[in-house]
Amino acid sequence: MALLEITCTSAAGYLHILLRGHITSATAPQLEQTLAAAIAGQAAPQCVLDLGDLVYTSSAGLRIFLTFAKRMKNAGGQLVFCAVQPAVHKVLEVSGFTQILTLVPDVTAARDLFLPR
Repeated sequence: MALLEITCTSAAGYLHILLRGHITSATAPQLEQTLAAAIAGQAAPQCVLDLGDLVYTSSAGLRIFLTFAKRMKNAGGQLVFCAVQPAVHKVLEVSGFTQILTLVPDVTAARDLFLPR
């Protein structure tokens, strides 16, 4: 098994990206390339980053999370993080990212943010 597995699925009005494994300095480029390709050409990308199976992220992962959240926001879209596991949540919390990123409990809550009101 690879250190990081990434599964991208197009859903109704948004892209669902499931991360499984570990984000390290060795796997971060794979994540960065996948996210860049996933949102390329989209005017206002809506994306759910599902961290339910992510067991670890280094600072390299934090940098990517912040970079793509800003990139999507600047393009009129949104990056929502869901199902964050306790160990990863602790890293996000200690780094102050829980105040910056949009975190929700599950995919359903993330999807609901994209529905027209």
